[in-house]
This record gives sequence, C-alpha cells and structure tokens, in this order.
Amino acid sequence: MSVFNEKFIAVEKKIDSWEEAITFSGNLLLKEGKILPRYIDAMIENVNKLGPYILIAPNIALPHARPDSGVLEEGISVLVLKQPVYIGGAEDKPALLIICLAAKDAHSHIDLLKTISSWLSDESLVNQMLEVETKDELNEIVRKYYI
Repeated sequence: MSVFNEKFIAVEKKIDSWEEAITFSGNLLLKEGKILPRYIDAMIENVNKLGPYILIAPNIALPHARPDSGVLEEGISVLVLKQPVYIGGAEDKPALLIICLAAKDAHSHIDLLKTISSWLSDESLVNQMLEVETKDELNEIVRKYYI
C-alpha cells in the first residue's frame, strides 16, 4: 500500500474546530490502517501542550506525533477546508490546509517531510489546493506533484 493516494484526501466545507480537523485528517489514515486511534489523540494532545506549533506556513497546519504514539505505516493525508479552523483557539492562527503526517521512524519522517516541503515550496500548487471545491479536483492536483 502506498504512503499517499486518493483515499488520503478530502475537501470539507465546514469543520467546527481544529480538534475536529485533526481528527478528520487522522481518520483518513486510520481507515486505511496507517495509524491507531491513539495517534489522533496524541496529535491533539501535542497542540494542547505546545500551542499552535503545527502551523508551518500561513493557513497550513502539519499535525503529527511521535511514531510510538500509534503509527503502523507511513502516511500523509491532505484535508482542504473551505472555512478556516483556528489552531489552539487563537483567532490569528487560521488553517485551511491540514496535512497530517504519520512517520514510523526518523528516516521516513525526513522522506515524508521532503515530499510535503516540495508541495509547500510551490506557491502556485498551494493556491490551487486551497481553491479546489471537490475531492476529485484535489486528487488531480496532488497526483501531478506526488512522487
């Protein structure tokens, strides 16, 4: 099974909170056997403890936790929100693109981050992702860029 495919993407019009956004993006990986439920809990707990550190760029969040928190296989999920959630409850910390990262170890963590970095370094790609209205549109865009 691959690290990323169309089963790991979604577009949602409205999600009420950052916790729900992390849960939703984590569930994309959970359904495919990439993580255990406790990994989702660990991602949320990390933000509660450490604040909105998962905001890695304007409107982009990268929730993740330690591999020993319940990663079974490497995986990346992508969730595009049409209305922002505010990470850590801070009104000035909106997120519209949630990229959930599940790495089994330091090596796979680096490889997955390289893939994500290549996406995020392309401003045109990020803008295209944020403008999609459907999962099919998002899949078409991401498929071109995923290596």
